[in-house]
Amino acid sequence: MRAIVQDRYGPPEALRLDEVADPVVGDRDVLVRVRAAGVNPLDWHFMRGAPYIGRLGMGGLSRPDPRTRGVDVAGRVEAAGKDVKTLRPGDDVFGWCSGAFAELASAGEGHFVTKPAGTTYEEAAAVTVAATTALQGLRDMGKLQSGQRVLINGAAGGVGTYGVQIAKALGAEVTGVCSTRNVDLVKSIGADEVIDYSQKDFTKGAVRYDVILDNAGNHSLSSVRGVLKTNGTLVYNSGASMGRIAAAQLFSRLGRNVRSFLATTNHEDLLILRDWLESGKLHSVIDRTYPLKETPAAIAYVEGGHVRGKVVITN
Repeated sequence: MRAIVQDRYGPPEALRLDEVADPVVGDRDVLVRVRAAGVNPLDWHFMRGAPYIGRLGMGGLSRPDPRTRGVDVAGRVEAAGKDVKTLRPGDDVFGWCSGAFAELASAGEGHFVTKPAGTTYEEAAAVTVAATTALQGLRDMGKLQSGQRVLINGAAGGVGTYGVQIAKALGAEVTGVCSTRNVDLVKSIGADEVIDYSQKDFTKGAVRYDVILDNAGNHSLSSVRGVLKTNGTLVYNSGASMGRIAAAQLFSRLGRNVRSFLATTNHEDLLILRDWLESGKLHSVIDRTYPLKETPAAIAYVEGGHVRGKVVITN
């Protein structure tokens, strides 16, 4: 099969399209013909091998292992191991795996759920990491409840666009913060109020929020905490700056109202996201699509930091 491989950490030029062996399919695994794969910030972190300490979780200090990257995936089941019970060849699925930037991918049965018929492969492939991050940040870290007021900083990015919709699905009143060119987009996905950060600094406003999900990390921690309600919670996701995350971890240990986290993909949350896709509560915002051979350019574009929603690789 064809796959994007990487033998050294570095810039997009370290990636190349090559012929590799098909994935091994275990007794509890399914083999998926990849139709689309989502690109996430973690993909360029893995490509660069940065931060250096993160290489311990990337498979190797000196070189990447596995060689093929990509996590978010959507496609059609080609084969299923003998112990697989819920999926069969021909099923359209989406979920997560190791090595999505390829023509075929294999992972355990629990890594996938069936794709809603009305959702395209591209829309489904965009979901897993970003929407799971938004869901866990709001529901688990922020303890967001119906009727509460939430602000999402960086509302036009991957996590942000899902965060606005998930907060609405949870019954919250949502304020999104974004650039001028993205105001209409953020309104269109359900935000009750949109703040154009070039016109107004949300940290200097009079409104106080129950939960703030900060995907940008572009304000001081103290200034953002200043617009929280007394018992409110500030949540930094893993895409915020390392300095902000370190400070959040310190405040958390001191029992303060600041949290940081790394999302954990799991089957239960994937089922929730699938149901919201099917009901129309959740939509994927796709900025651009790239063919498999142009994966290096796609990752470079995401690394640039101005993506509206998600970037997707297609096969």
